Amino acid sequence: MDHLWTPWRMAYIKSDKKPVDGCVFCNKSDHPENDIEEHVIARAKYTYITLNKFPYNNGHVMVVPYEHLSSQEDLTTEAITELMIMVNRIMRVIRTYANPPAFNIGANIGADAGAGIAAHYHFHVVPRWGGDANFMSTIADTRVIPDTLDNTYHDLKNIWDDLYKEDL
Repeated sequence: MDHLWTPWRMAYIKSDKKPVDGCVFCNKSDHPENDIEEHVIARAKYTYITLNKFPYNNGHVMVVPYEHLSSQEDLTTEAITELMIMVNRIMRVIRTYANPPAFNIGANIGADAGAGIAAHYHFHVVPRWGGDANFMSTIADTRVIPDTLDNTYHDLKNIWDDLYKEDL
């Protein structure tokens, strides 16, 4: 039997699980007082950036419009423009944080395209490294994330604040 040690998961296992009412992205946008707990890195006029709770790689974030829409063509020109500016900025932050040589960026629009939360459009930014789809992913169907969400959040938030806090 193989063992995969993930001691940071114990906090989640022991925590009180609360059912989510409504949209998880709208709940985050409506409660800025929970930004640290919810891993919201930055907020702008039309969008915010948050860590993905179920990341593909360490540093996997999402840029989310405040408006509850299912597809990007429903966003205003101002919102889609800001979304792409936020994507560029968070890529710079992630490069400063972990120096990935590549990124996957994009959106899954609709459940049939793989959207986990199809009702609220969001844009993924995933840092990539050579070999990050190693044997653990391809043979064992297991992803290895090398740091906790809390540590990653604090690192990305501090870099964001150093680079962009005055710009928003």
